[in-house]
Amino acid sequence: MGRARRRGGTRQKEVPVAKVQRRIVGHVFAVLALLGAGIPALGLAQNPAASGFDAEGSDPRAIAIADEVMAAMGGRAAWDATRYLSWNFFGMRTHVWDKWTGDLRFQQGDQLVLMNVNTKEGRVFRAGEEVTGEDRDKALDGGYKAWINDSYWLLMPYKLKDSGVTLGFKGEGKLADDRPADVLQLTFAGVGVTPENKYDVYVSRDRRLVEQWSFYAQAVDAEPRFTTPWAKWERQGQVLLSGDRGQRQLTDIRVFEDLPRAVFEDPAPVELP
Repeated sequence: MGRARRRGGTRQKEVPVAKVQRRIVGHVFAVLALLGAGIPALGLAQNPAASGFDAEGSDPRAIAIADEVMAAMGGRAAWDATRYLSWNFFGMRTHVWDKWTGDLRFQQGDQLVLMNVNTKEGRVFRAGEEVTGEDRDKALDGGYKAWINDSYWLLMPYKLKDSGVTLGFKGEGKLADDRPADVLQLTFAGVGVTPENKYDVYVSRDRRLVEQWSFYAQAVDAEPRFTTPWAKWERQGQVLLSGDRGQRQLTDIRVFEDLPRAVFEDPAPVELP
């Protein structure tokens, strides 16, 4: 989602999430398997890009700002050491994700998906009964796409140097409260479910956090489909995470140091510690 192509602080009209959520799927977390594996403390210059990041095509200023954002959120070492995350997406569905292994517990209504987002294999239960065959495969695909979308809404600032990303620098912009921000532009090549998307990402000059974004359904679009804040940054574990998107809210955001395997393997209801 986005980049706020917001000129002079003018707020773009938000559209209902139902109209855009099918288009707003983030981009595949290509380097999760390496996270936290014996990496030394990292500074601004030690925030290596994922394999396939378009360093040659990216603006050096944008790359430097992306490194500053990572540092402001807790630093690369802290992010790499973060393993288990859970959150609720807009009151519609919940995720519990093992970032190191790719295991996911995904609940939406009476449907539960236990899968691995790297292999895309898993089990599906509906109203407590296991689903098989084509229904299972369809539910696994839906769970994977929901995770792609919903995790990008939560974790985009950690993915500014992902595989397939080109970072542009658009200059200075304004946040909704008129504070100055540096505006990054994200475009994509050959990754994710909707590589035709484009985003403007507003990094506040004073805090060096992402505090606004705008979403363009097509990279050629002159105006964004919508603009939302990134607000209420809070510490979770060793890192900062934000769930306030204006009219859209990510809630119940938590980071865990350890979770029992039953969370990802047992369809019985579980209570997170």
